[in-house]
Amino acid sequence: MNDLPVTAVLPTLRRVLSSRQSAVLASPTGSGKTTLVPLELLHEPWLQGRKILLLEPRRLAARAAAARMAELLGERVGEQVGYRIRLDNKVSRRTRIEVLTEGILTRRLQHDPELQGVGLVIFDEFHERSLHADLALAFCLDVMAGLREDLRILVMSATLDTCAVSDLLEGAPVVEGKGRSYPVELHYLGDPPAVRRLPDSATAAVLQVLQEQQGDLLVFLPGVGEIKQTVERLERLLTSNESPLICPLYGDLGREAQDRAIRPDPGGRRRIVLATSIAETSLTIEGLTCVVDSGWSRMPRFLPGIGLTRLETVPVSRAAAAQRAGRAGRLGPGHCYRLWSEQRQDRLPAQHPPEIQEADLAPLALDLAQWGVNDPAQLRWLDVPPAGAFSQARELLESIDALDRQGRITKTGQQIARLPLHPRLGHMLLVGMEHGESAMAADIAALLSEQDIFRPSESSTS
Repeated sequence: MNDLPVTAVLPTLRRVLSSRQSAVLASPTGSGKTTLVPLELLHEPWLQGRKILLLEPRRLAARAAAARMAELLGERVGEQVGYRIRLDNKVSRRTRIEVLTEGILTRRLQHDPELQGVGLVIFDEFHERSLHADLALAFCLDVMAGLREDLRILVMSATLDTCAVSDLLEGAPVVEGKGRSYPVELHYLGDPPAVRRLPDSATAAVLQVLQEQQGDLLVFLPGVGEIKQTVERLERLLTSNESPLICPLYGDLGREAQDRAIRPDPGGRRRIVLATSIAETSLTIEGLTCVVDSGWSRMPRFLPGIGLTRLETVPVSRAAAAQRAGRAGRLGPGHCYRLWSEQRQDRLPAQHPPEIQEADLAPLALDLAQWGVNDPAQLRWLDVPPAGAFSQARELLESIDALDRQGRITKTGQQIARLPLHPRLGHMLLVGMEHGESAMAADIAALLSEQDIFRPSESSTS
């Protein structure tokens, strides 16, 4: 553990949090911050035996972080280190570090605003700027100001506007850690393929890398559909006993399959790991020396026509492309093969906007009303929810009787808020129950909340 880059700044971080309520840690991906920082702070006097909550943006990353910390302690997950994610948890009375996905924290705060028994909340990979992360941070800052002066907040990120976050946290000290990276040679493979041709293009690029380079490969694809199609093509072509191990990696895989992708093969076989954007920053995959980047990401986009959010396939940003390429330079000099041209690279967006600027704000507006807030300006945000989108969200919630005309949550709104669904779908479920059609309503809600059933390739990236 001592050879990880973040180790050098841990004493500074401990000193800061011993006297301040909040801090910002900026440290590159792979520096060890996710696993070493919670363990380092676990026995600080100011924590007084209370818990640490570690927020991760994705389920797979939450499970992996908990497993790695438990391994470092020589324990099983669920002892001193556990996790809580949607439909799964491993915690016990002994658990002192809980790794959560961001939506779990929001719900926990609604039921326990004081966060009893919690001394520190860590927001990991905050640069991803999910809607849940922004909302959870706003709630935690409100708790610190009104209920828990002893609660501490630590915001961690690989790439972040640290000045803006420090200002939000009322001048929180910024601790900057260094990473350990080697040069990565970029290879541009020409005009980008259409999304429907990505499996073919990715397969061809993988075969080229296998011929030209050594070491394990990480292939970035936008979603599960493209991963499965590429796996099928590679399995047809790589059939010898000496062929590399082909490892898909996404949130719905079983734990054994995830471990096979994350860790080097015990038998020494070369690996081809095919992953979604989860592998950009929030998950460490050991042994990589080469990256193949499809140049596409799957992002949530609000579609006013249906009133719900869908996953949309969009070009990768320059910031994300840099993160992906950096994965090849952890162990030594590496190579990144990009399925686009240098000319297209210059036209990519610098970075994707925070989700709060583009998302459907109906779930957020309902959460705020349940918190007792009808004006977002009452809380502190890195980016305030856009007024137009928030007004539209309020109108929707009033139309389904979730809010009254003063913006206060109603009895129906309270019922909807207890359901892990978009308010539209929660309202549909309540109406279905009233008419004796709860089973049909539940089936429809499950289909609509998971994916677009008419476009199966637009599948989850978590």
